[in-house]
Amino acid sequence: MASYETVIGLEVHCQLQTHSKAFSPDSAAFGARPNHHVDPVSLGHPGTLPVLNRRVVDFAVRLGLATHSRIAPRSVLARKHYFYPDLPKGYQISQFEDPICTGGYVDIGRRIRLTRIHIEEDAGKSLHDQDPESTLLDLNRCGVPLLEIVTEPDLRSAREASLFLQKVRQLVRYLGISDGNMEEGSLRCDANVSIRKASRAPLGVKTEIKNMNSFRHVERAIEYEVARQVCVAKAGGTTREQTMLWDPIRQETRPMRSKEQAHDYRYFPDPDLPPIVVTPEACAAIKATLPELPDARHTRYVTDLGLPAYDAGVLTDERPLADYFEAVLAALLALDGAPGVHACAKAASNLVMGDVLRALKANPSAGFPVSAQRLASLAHLRMSGAISSSGVQELFMLMMTQKGTAKEIAMRHNLLQVSDDAALIPVVAQVLAANPMQVEQYRSGKKSIIGFFIGQVMHGFEGSADPKRVRVLLSKALDSPAP
Repeated sequence: MASYETVIGLEVHCQLQTHSKAFSPDSAAFGARPNHHVDPVSLGHPGTLPVLNRRVVDFAVRLGLATHSRIAPRSVLARKHYFYPDLPKGYQISQFEDPICTGGYVDIGRRIRLTRIHIEEDAGKSLHDQDPESTLLDLNRCGVPLLEIVTEPDLRSAREASLFLQKVRQLVRYLGISDGNMEEGSLRCDANVSIRKASRAPLGVKTEIKNMNSFRHVERAIEYEVARQVCVAKAGGTTREQTMLWDPIRQETRPMRSKEQAHDYRYFPDPDLPPIVVTPEACAAIKATLPELPDARHTRYVTDLGLPAYDAGVLTDERPLADYFEAVLAALLALDGAPGVHACAKAASNLVMGDVLRALKANPSAGFPVSAQRLASLAHLRMSGAISSSGVQELFMLMMTQKGTAKEIAMRHNLLQVSDDAALIPVVAQVLAANPMQVEQYRSGKKSIIGFFIGQVMHGFEGSADPKRVRVLLSKALDSPAP
């Protein structure tokens, strides 16, 4: 395996989150009963005419701008002809010679170049596993809008392919153009895979693995296909250019059909659809609506907020989580006595990455269980030393079900730490007076026994004393000359 280089190019199909289909007003929603979201246009009835959904163009431009692509001022929709049972028209409306976006890149630690991003419509779905003697057709998906993202053959491993797909999913979710739900088919991937002996050798014969819908399947399918091609090469054989399917049960790729070429599809401009024109003004207006993208946000969190790169990566993974974190930080900085932005950012990050993410994992549908303002008040209590680290977790759980500020709930449940010297000093004195033998041990050099005294004082306050202040007071008393 080490003597061969893997060469991978991806074709990622992203379903767009529009209310209606790409060329008809029928619903594009997922989950309806089979053949419920169909209409004469998507079914290809004679005499029907397609009308392009404007939001499809807007979404394509958004993704093109986010991936540093060139937005074509004029692009053309084409008919891509092929016969398949779940394609009623006998052709798919797509783009060929004049796509809406060209060039650009996606950064996965190094830049993966994009060939193009183009608009097309989805086909229906064939169900082969209901009855071994027949195939069922669900045409709800016909006409649902897609963007196809095509890379240059820049990927060099199955892991890189998976990272690229994860990055695309993150981008389309940040941009609000797709839910990226791979289980529902909103994001699917075809992989063109070949091997070659040396990095400067000509590209080898490629196979295409079709319709993978999970990161794990992408990695395993490519790894298997690379190993298969290497075995063929070592045995003196030649890889055939063909389309493969990934069998997740047998964990293997298997041939589906010979690989089609562009001429097999008989592309030509769709006579029923005018060219897509994107003016500089329209492009600028869309660019002005783009959110701060994850890479830029990650950099800002590290450089401006002083967060570790790991924290920044977790917080920026999903846009709602990053928005929530920033709302918590803003609310925390607005409170009286809040320290600098770096300290506040880390305090907010700890709570969001710990208690909040645990709660979201336990009940994803519940959303953020504590408002940003209330979580900021909890962070403020912890930073001021008014509550212990264990008390924070208990208080957070109480805040999920009880009304009131963090301080009000903490007071009701006796969670606030006692840090007032006037209250602590008498108890410290009592503990030392009650344990003269341990005091003598400390003064004889056994400094570790101070933990015993801290425990005794904490017990006297039922755990609500500030342990840091208790330690200071005990050290001061124990290190003073004996009376």
